Amino acid sequence: MRVIAGKARRLQLRTPEGFETRPTTDKTKETLFNILNPYLADSDFLDLFSGSGAIGIEAISRGAKYAAFVENGKAAYECIQANLKTTRLEEQAEILCLNVMDAIKALEIKGKVFDVVFMDPPYNCMLEKDVLLALQDSNIIYCDTIIIIEASLKTDFEYLENTKFRIYKKKEYKTNQHVFIEFK
Repeated sequence: MRVIAGKARRLQLRTPEGFETRPTTDKTKETLFNILNPYLADSDFLDLFSGSGAIGIEAISRGAKYAAFVENGKAAYECIQANLKTTRLEEQAEILCLNVMDAIKALEIKGKVFDVVFMDPPYNCMLEKDVLLALQDSNIIYCDTIIIIEASLKTDFEYLENTKFRIYKKKEYKTNQHVFIEFK
């Protein structure tokens, strides 16, 4: 796995050992960032369920001014640290070794607000629903923040009807999808 574009282009990234994380393929990552590129310049980027940190690192490499990584797995946390060091992007990053709900509270206390939120929770556990419900009443997002969820193709998003959010774009791949969400 590598950084595709920007100031850290072509640098190789580590991935945590084992099967707890699913690294996003280069092709899928490239498609995602082709959609996100217009929104990245000088943005604050939140990478939830970060795994190796590849998505947040790609965002910084392509122009985000800051990224917060949230990952509570020790091996993944150490992997993100190593990848930030390899890419020399540590000064533009913060890693929170917390579960996502505690991280949202911690970021609220710090007064952080994000332009783009990306999450890649474990598939088919409905964790994205809990996170969205927390985010809709949180002060860490703007009314025009873009939220992207990487999910299995089987994930049902009908519950969004009862939230302040709506899907405005979907990009499906062979085994998963990116769902783009905004405030209604």
